[in-house]
Amino acid sequence: TGFIGPRGMRIYLFLRGFLGSNAMILLYYAVLQMPLADATVIMFSNPVFTSLLAWIFLKERCTIWDVVFTVFTLTGVILIARPPFLFGGEPTGIEGDYTNHIKGTVAAFAGAIGAACTMVILRKMGKNVHYYLSTWYYAVLGFIECIVALFIIDEWTMPSCGWDRWNLMAIGILGIAGQMFLTKALQIEKAGPVALMRTMDVVLAFVLQFLFLNRSPTWWSVGGALCVISSTSGVALRKWYNSSRQQT
Repeated sequence: TGFIGPRGMRIYLFLRGFLGSNAMILLYYAVLQMPLADATVIMFSNPVFTSLLAWIFLKERCTIWDVVFTVFTLTGVILIARPPFLFGGEPTGIEGDYTNHIKGTVAAFAGAIGAACTMVILRKMGKNVHYYLSTWYYAVLGFIECIVALFIIDEWTMPSCGWDRWNLMAIGILGIAGQMFLTKALQIEKAGPVALMRTMDVVLAFVLQFLFLNRSPTWWSVGGALCVISSTSGVALRKWYNSSRQQT
């Protein structure tokens, strides 16, 4: 497949790698600042923003339902963030400092936008680019960016604990595997079913957070998660239904 890609697709490959790696970096930062499930919920609201960006850049149709789903998504994010100017006072059930919680919310939201841009770019490239090449750009550009950033902030160190090293390697392997499967899925299946299956990330985040981190979600987080899942599922089902009807 080569390492650079087709001439007309290189700019899209670069943007896919740059935006995709930055979205993942923002997600990792958000997970450190707020509960895992909350960060995952906000991050995986990206299918709604994918529809809006596809309408802007790919000239795909945008309906009133897309606006409704967007409002539901933003409502879910607000329920998770719980800004004081809307809810009054210091919110309860926040893990750690509330300032860090807001930082995590902003990072996860920005990551969701970046992930949505990545989805649109992948859809634009389609099957013109091998999915391994798309993942290659994501990995290499993210690697270069992290190396430069770590040297600038002087945080380039090897973890002294053996388990931390194994965890870091597991993050790398599982993260790259997830990107490969996602890219391949978008090539062989419609975006609707793929986005619908990805909402399972939210459910798994709540379950794994409870099992391994002993962290129970608040009712505000559950309500926000339901709003986001409803909107992303609605987007996926509507796209799936429309594409199936066009084929028949």
